[in-house]
Order: sequence, then structure tokens, then C-alpha cells
Amino acid sequence: MTQTDRPHRPADDQEVVYYQGSPMLRFELASGWPWALFGIVIALAPLLIKLAISPNTQIIWWVYLAAIVIGVAFALILWLKSKRIRYRITNYRIDIERGLLSRTIDTIELWHVEDLKFRQSFLHRLLDVGTIQILSRDETTPTLELKGLPNPRQIFQTLEQRVIAVKRQRGVVKMDLPPAPPAQT
Repeated sequence: MTQTDRPHRPADDQEVVYYQGSPMLRFELASGWPWALFGIVIALAPLLIKLAISPNTQIIWWVYLAAIVIGVAFALILWLKSKRIRYRITNYRIDIERGLLSRTIDTIELWHVEDLKFRQSFLHRLLDVGTIQILSRDETTPTLELKGLPNPRQIFQTLEQRVIAVKRQRGVVKMDLPPAPPAQT
């Protein structure tokens, strides 16, 4: 098989990792602050009850311990939420690994990507985290959201450039077809 018989050009560079890791905890805190607040209230509940009733009231030590354990558990929900997902964004593909005990890995090749969208709320802008939504022709994962990315604007712009480059490299051409004529009755 000669070079011209190949469907696309060979890769001209090595795979480079742009981001690898879990969503940032600060993204989960900005989105799930009610969980953290609820955990703090539960942890402080025995003290608040004691002060409300009477400072001389004795509360059993295990009530304090139970309240603190339950409060910490609610706060840990946010941490677990962020650690159950791992992203690996490279110059050719995006891998998403999901799960705590069991694992599922989905991959989207960048040449399948049709569109990228960037979202960042005001609070997320302050915390320098954001979400990139990927629309693709991938049959198993047509829509994918990468939430809680640090420096999301930079990753978004890099992905935009790489999608174009990878499509050129593979010889992918996008064709916008005219809308179909209306059916005649």
C-alpha cells in the first residue's frame, strides 16, 4: 500500500496530555454548597440545641460524635462526587473514566467532535473552573460534559484548534446539505 492509497495521513506528532485528573472540588463546592452547609449544620446541631435549651444541659458524648460523623459524611458526598470521575484529554482523544468500585471508560476521538460549547457561571469564573460540552458523531456518547475543569477557557481553545487539525489530518470534510424540500400532499 502506497502513501497515496491510505485513507488519511499518518500522525505527525506524539500524543500530548492537556489535562488528566478529576473535576476540581471547588466546582463541586460551588454547585453543591447546600450539601456542605447541611453537613455543617448537622455537625453543629448538638451544640446549637444545647445553647437553645440551656447551657447547663448535658448532652451525651456519643450524640456529639454521631452528629460530627453524619455532618462529615454529607460534606464527603461532594468529594466522592468529584473523585468518581477522571478525565484524560489529549491531542487525539478524550477518555472519561467513571465509577468508584467498578470502572467504565468512554473514549471520544477528536475527529468525531462536531461542536464544542463552553459554560462558566459567575461563581465558577471566580473559582476558575468551568464546563466544556462536546457534541460528537460518536454513537455511544453523542453528548459529553467535562465539568469542573481548571483553566477551562484554555482547554476549550486548545480543543477547538486540535479538532480542526485532527480532522484535516484525517481528511474529514464537513458537508452542510441544503434542507430537504417540504413533502407535498
